[in-house]
Amino acid sequence: MKSKKKKFVAIIPARSGSKGLKNKNILNILGHPLISYSIQAAKESKFINRVFVTTDGKKIAEISKRYGAEVIIRPKKLSGDKLSVEPAVEHAVDEIE
Repeated sequence: MKSKKKKFVAIIPARSGSKGLKNKNILNILGHPLISYSIQAAKESKFINRVFVTTDGKKIAEISKRYGAEVIIRPKKLSGDKLSVEPAVEHAVDEIE
């Protein structure tokens, strides 16, 4: 009997150019970049089989790959600080499909 287990992906939005805390996603916290904690948590979930980081930042992309995430580079038009995260997630879903 084939398992009907659902498979899910995680999409982690990580924009560069944070205004509040500069470069927050790549800041070293307890020996690891902040983004790595989100990646690791998603990878440890029994429900998630693929982890994606959607970003406009080269350094964030490099770190994300090093920690085992797949990277989706999003266009700058989806990365402004006044934009909501939904268009970036929609872009990621389109890229994954």
